[in-house]
Amino acid sequence: MPGTMAVDIETYSSVDLQSCGVRPYAESEDFEILLISYKVDDGPTRLLDIACGDGAKAGEFMSLLTDPSVLKTAYNAAFERACLARWFQTPMPAEQWSCTMVLAASLGLPGTLAEVGETLGLEKQKMTEGKELISYFCKPCKATKSNGGRTRNLPSDAPEKWELFKKYNIRDVDVEADIRQRLSVFYIPEEEKLAWRHDQHINDMGVRVDKVLMGRAIELNDEYTARLIEEAKAITGLENPNSAPQLKRWLAEREGIEVTSLNKEAMPELMARVKSPEGRRMLTIRSELAKTSVSKYEAMERGLCRDGRVHNLLQFYGANRTGRWAGRLVQVQNLPQNKLKDLALARELVCEGDFELLEMAFSSPPFVLSQLIRTAFIPSEGCRFIIADYSAIEARVIAWLADEPWVLEEFRGDGLIYEATAAMMFHRAKNDIKKGGVHADLRPKGKVATLACGYQGGVGALKRMGALESGIPEEELQGIVNRWRKANPHIVRYWYDVEEAAVRAVQGEKATLRHGVQFFCKGPYLFVRLPSGRRLAYYRPRLEPEPEFNKQSITYMGVDQEKKTWSRQKTYGGKLVENIVQATARDCLRDAMRALWAAGYEIVFHVHDEVILDTPIGQGSLKEVLDIMGQSPGWAPGLPLNAAGFEAPFYMKD
Repeated sequence: MPGTMAVDIETYSSVDLQSCGVRPYAESEDFEILLISYKVDDGPTRLLDIACGDGAKAGEFMSLLTDPSVLKTAYNAAFERACLARWFQTPMPAEQWSCTMVLAASLGLPGTLAEVGETLGLEKQKMTEGKELISYFCKPCKATKSNGGRTRNLPSDAPEKWELFKKYNIRDVDVEADIRQRLSVFYIPEEEKLAWRHDQHINDMGVRVDKVLMGRAIELNDEYTARLIEEAKAITGLENPNSAPQLKRWLAEREGIEVTSLNKEAMPELMARVKSPEGRRMLTIRSELAKTSVSKYEAMERGLCRDGRVHNLLQFYGANRTGRWAGRLVQVQNLPQNKLKDLALARELVCEGDFELLEMAFSSPPFVLSQLIRTAFIPSEGCRFIIADYSAIEARVIAWLADEPWVLEEFRGDGLIYEATAAMMFHRAKNDIKKGGVHADLRPKGKVATLACGYQGGVGALKRMGALESGIPEEELQGIVNRWRKANPHIVRYWYDVEEAAVRAVQGEKATLRHGVQFFCKGPYLFVRLPSGRRLAYYRPRLEPEPEFNKQSITYMGVDQEKKTWSRQKTYGGKLVENIVQATARDCLRDAMRALWAAGYEIVFHVHDEVILDTPIGQGSLKEVLDIMGQSPGWAPGLPLNAAGFEAPFYMKD
């Protein structure tokens, strides 16, 4: 009886996969599966040339594909699931699939099939010709005289390339199977398999979009942009006043100033240097035109499917190191906050197309449209959203891991961690730091310290968290760092305990800290076992001398987040603690989502520590949701979790 079938497909669609997502791509009228390669257990890899008539020979493949006892595997299995379901008009239950990309990500390896194969040094590597072949056969082409005016390349247009494309398809299956075999000694916990299946269900369901709001928002932006461009032309006489070089020249001639940058950061200084009302107005217009308030609406429009929903907004294990989800397409994890006092009215005016009244009531359209982006996500017919998120979960987790007693006590009581932190730092009564208290001015210092200092952060971390913008003088920042560290000795100690444990593990020992956190090396990996039982992986760790601090520094191979390159990375106690805390918080969310699903709630998407539930009116309750989320997981006894939330007719921040 076959046990596992590796699958890889090559497809054609006129819809752009990267910008629109797999569902619109597969829903296109001209979507086709061109090639299917598959490998059953350790048998040979077989190919079906669907584009050239092999569909009639697909009986064995279809039998295996629809057999629930056969595990189907692929690299980025979400793509194969969506495309095969569309082409064969048959469900592809996530329970019958496994994603090798997730396995690689869980072991700290790079993201693509080619990169993983190269990193592992496989005998068979992904063929480098693939990119050009995909561009040739899988996407529309430009009509030219030389190609006879065609807009698509078929196998008959380049038989030799097509034969190479078939070899490429077979090779991808071989590489995926080799990667899976190589990594099979490192297990994925059953809880993670269940979490991936639930993730697939969430992405399959998608979230409904208010098409009227989306369309009106794009329309309003186009109208407003055209109006600003016409005004700018009238002021400057320029053919394209939105051109940075043209505007710089105009400012030099009109104002007598040399402009090196027109970005957001340079605008305040430029405004101060410009003397004429026309110059100041032109800079204001430039700032307005630079706002990308509709890019999210346009992303929704591109990703909108026939069911009126957008799908695949989240990438399981997309954050790689910690296992957290990453946003895709609309990037729901990076949406502007909404701070308008009357969000519903602004939303109504946009939907009605009353742009004149909207501008009179709510200032500039780009600002309003930015505020309304979240509200374009709406519940299914007859439903409402229940929106709930964890309160200060990272601060809770780090205090629990490090056993910082006063922080845990605060979270088991009032939960006013910013006020309590300021009280500990400045030796004041917590009540005096609350809003309206005699020392309320200390709360921002407690807040920024809580957010910035927990992972061994210093003055630079405070600045990145907005300390200066919140009104804290720069000369006070080092003092805030010192006060926070003095107030949190157990967390400070935890940084060094974690770093010491990691060093010992790289040296060949096994080191265990409280709550089951364990460091050990196996094969080419440094593993950190989390309280949940899941493991973080650091590939090819080693110790390197760090004379500046008179110690050994830990390095490993990983993706440089800024340069997006695979290279040797350096880590230290605070950074390792950040990984452990964020991964543990992620596992709390994972288990809460599974419990919510078991209780009958549908999650349409989630953002960081927040879940958005699409719940029929009259069913479920906010209280039940908060109770479920507030339960400590069985693997985290004593972790004081708490969640807050609300119900709404559209997505928003409370």
